[in-house]
Amino acid sequence: MRRNFKRLIVCGKNLKLRRKQIKSFTALMEGKINKQLKKVLKKIVKEAHEPLAVADAKLGGVIKEKLNLSCIHSPVVNELMRGIRSQMDGLIPGVEPREMAAMCLGLAHSLSRYRLKFSADKVDTMIVQAISLLDDLDKELNNYIMRCREWYGWHFPELGKIISDNLTYCKCLQKVGDRKNYATAKLSELLPEEVEAEVKAAAEISMGTEVSEEDICNILHLCTQVIEISEYRTQLYEYLQNRMMAIAPNVTVMVGELVGARLIAHAGSLLNLAKHAASTVQILGAEKALFRALKSRRDTPKYGLIYHASLVGQTSPKHKGKISRMLAAKTVLAIRYDAFGEDSSSAMGVENRAKLEARLRTLEDRGIRKISGTGKALAKAEKYEHKSEVKTYDPSGDSTLPTCSKKRKIEQVDKEDEIIEKKAKKAKVKVKVEEEEEEDEEGVLVVEEQETSVKKKKKKDKKKHVKEEALSEEEPCTSTAVASPEKKKKKKKKKDIED
Repeated sequence: MRRNFKRLIVCGKNLKLRRKQIKSFTALMEGKINKQLKKVLKKIVKEAHEPLAVADAKLGGVIKEKLNLSCIHSPVVNELMRGIRSQMDGLIPGVEPREMAAMCLGLAHSLSRYRLKFSADKVDTMIVQAISLLDDLDKELNNYIMRCREWYGWHFPELGKIISDNLTYCKCLQKVGDRKNYATAKLSELLPEEVEAEVKAAAEISMGTEVSEEDICNILHLCTQVIEISEYRTQLYEYLQNRMMAIAPNVTVMVGELVGARLIAHAGSLLNLAKHAASTVQILGAEKALFRALKSRRDTPKYGLIYHASLVGQTSPKHKGKISRMLAAKTVLAIRYDAFGEDSSSAMGVENRAKLEARLRTLEDRGIRKISGTGKALAKAEKYEHKSEVKTYDPSGDSTLPTCSKKRKIEQVDKEDEIIEKKAKKAKVKVKVEEEEEEDEEGVLVVEEQETSVKKKKKKDKKKHVKEEALSEEEPCTSTAVASPEKKKKKKKKKDIED
């Protein structure tokens, strides 16, 4: 018991020391001088003959104003402070290194909490729970309303077509109940006059079945549940709006309450969301589509939860990917500002949203402008005229069966026989003509062969005659007399033959 009591006392002392340390450090960070530092500095002022080295320039200015003590802040001083921190175990006697490390770690955690300024208003777990509950309520409401419409539709089916709003439908059921009471009921508070008259007229000539009072009571009880859940949903939505404006005002301005809350819930917390890159925030919520695209080597998705933001919704499909990328980049800046910044205003979010809207306008106007040298003139948009081409249906291609009936007439059969006989005669005539042509071709070939043989014989005779004349000319000539005209003629013939 005594040991436990001593441990509790030691723990209490450590907590007090840590609180004092946090107070003194927070004062130093804010540029304030606490009581202990004042006492130490007053002693130094009396004995100091040189300026005081200070790690923080802001703190040095405060010391100079209040105590008239000259201070120095430079890179050399920062190096000196780093050396003192590294040799802290040797400079302070009686402190073990393990205790010093534990003290430094605890102080660092406390200071980081102070810097992030964690408070009850900055708890983002409430946002995570609220948005998940809101989604669950929407699902339950849809199921309840569908069941209510289907159940009461057996008794009064025409009412579901007349009243489209689910909440007014349930309120009308709760107020009237049975179909017979619509004639005397006053529904002016819930419905306009025209719709009220239509409902009453439909109740008189309704085709629905009769239902017992017990069934009507159960249906009315379901209607009260729907009305209560819808009222609670509106209350929860207002609560979510207030929490988002308190915790992440810039994110709320950029993407809206619901999308911002879903992003925080998907990441786990605002700090975890602040650690994500802009490309991750852009496709946050579309992880299945991303991994499916990576497996099948197709195009990755361009947007996830951020698709439901108003800026992405009002753009044309051509520019949705570009706007979602720019919106993700600006949203990440807003998330980090809300998570780590000290200011709780939404000025940065409003400024970034205005820039994105201006960029969106330029993108939308660029498609309307003319393709010209300046590119400033707007294109003249011609009036659109819808030209519909009405095509008649051709039933001839529906069946592949012949159009004529199975029982043909005798005349049709006779005609078909005559056509077949004509075709057979034409085929016979063609065969005869082909045979005659082949015989003619064979006769021509025989005549050509005879002519070629005759020509060859004539050539052989000419060659023999030429040789005999050549031999006669080669004989020696003893007489000097002039050649006779017969010899001249022979010579001419030789020349002609040679030519």
